[in-house]
Amino acid sequence: MNQMRRLSVFNSVSLDGYFTDASGDMSWAHNSLQDPEWNAFVEGNASGGGVLVFGRVTYEMMASFWPTPQAANMMPVVAREMNARQKVVFSNTLGEASWSNTTLIKGDLVAEMRRLKNEAGDDMVILGSGSIVSQLAKADLIDGFQIVTVPVALGGGRTLFEGLDERLRLKLTKSQAFGNGNVVSTYEKA
Repeated sequence: MNQMRRLSVFNSVSLDGYFTDASGDMSWAHNSLQDPEWNAFVEGNASGGGVLVFGRVTYEMMASFWPTPQAANMMPVVAREMNARQKVVFSNTLGEASWSNTTLIKGDLVAEMRRLKNEAGDDMVILGSGSIVSQLAKADLIDGFQIVTVPVALGGGRTLFEGLDERLRLKLTKSQAFGNGNVVSTYEKA
């Protein structure tokens, strides 16, 4: 029997449960670079392998930063891994994928992700991309979630599971707190 590839999510949320602020900004989630333990965790996560999965908005944001000299200077290990890894971007509006090692997939998100999960290959992780997270969670295609709770309250914005119309039961499998106040919680389907 063919084992399906795993699909997981790695995302940050504010203390009040938002994935982006009211204007779509996510920079609040990345103000933790001064913590050596957090930096080591991020580098280890980036070096973990697998295929990176994005929606168009997050893809364009990532593609405009990680290939730059600024990214290489700020976070050399993460920049190297982000640029080298295989990437998939789901978009019906993006003309072409310009970032190295990226496959652009158009069409029905749920059907295409089912196809990818059934193919042989590395496990996949969604970064950012809240709209595809909620759609794929609704279709029961996400196997695990690694959620970073950042100690900031935004007062409004978008939730990671916006549009989910049924409860998604998860079980906590691991939790780790960092000196910068971030807490990483790992969940699997219950």
